[in-house]
Amino acid sequence: MTSYLRSLFAVLLACGFAFAQTADTPPTAPPAPATAPPPLQPGQTEPPAPDKRIFGVLPNYRTANTTAVYMPITVKQKFTIAVKDSFDYPLVGLAAVIAAWGQADNSHPAFGQGWAGYGRRVGTSYADQAIGNMMTEGIFPSMLHEDPRYFRRGYGGIWSRTWYAATRVFVTHTDAGGMRFNFSEVLGNATGTAISNLYYPDGHSFPDNVQKTGEQIGIDAVSQVLKEFWPDLKHKLFHGPNPNAEPRP
Repeated sequence: MTSYLRSLFAVLLACGFAFAQTADTPPTAPPAPATAPPPLQPGQTEPPAPDKRIFGVLPNYRTANTTAVYMPITVKQKFTIAVKDSFDYPLVGLAAVIAAWGQADNSHPAFGQGWAGYGRRVGTSYADQAIGNMMTEGIFPSMLHEDPRYFRRGYGGIWSRTWYAATRVFVTHTDAGGMRFNFSEVLGNATGTAISNLYYPDGHSFPDNVQKTGEQIGIDAVSQVLKEFWPDLKHKLFHGPNPNAEPRP
């Protein structure tokens, strides 16, 4: 099983980097009537481009405004997003928090306790996030022609926007401009979980892997809710201009 997982990982990486070497020419845009929103009405303005960091720290490279005309991104752009999300320094902080949680409930007992055990948990938690990001934002979206970005809604009630943001882990744009089930999110995290069996000493059973995949998808859903509401928080905290677009007629 270990040799199979190594081979699977090598094949996926090879496919991903092969896609990355393709010419960086924008894909053909989908027909405007199918994806373009109605024109802004008098008094309406487009929201500003999303910040690249939340609270000036957390990476926010894959957020776009859903009110803009949809334009697909290239394979190179998908991998750029994945690399930035995977190797930005705040990911270490997230791994440290997840590791502290694991230390408290003694997940993966073979790691032990103390600083040595905590260090092992930080390293494996970081690997989980980095591999998951590369799979869900770079490799699988390139192979399946899906868009890894989160399209911020920016209008509606709190619960409506929360539901929208959380459920985008299961719905995505295709490069052709349509919408469908987010195979990249689910298959990417499932593949990342399979790869993690190489460096975790236990928890290799099927139920364990299903649970871990669900946890990774849950983390992504919470992240998208934060991305949805960060401009609102920024507006409240720093009294800047209203970042939200009005709902279109």
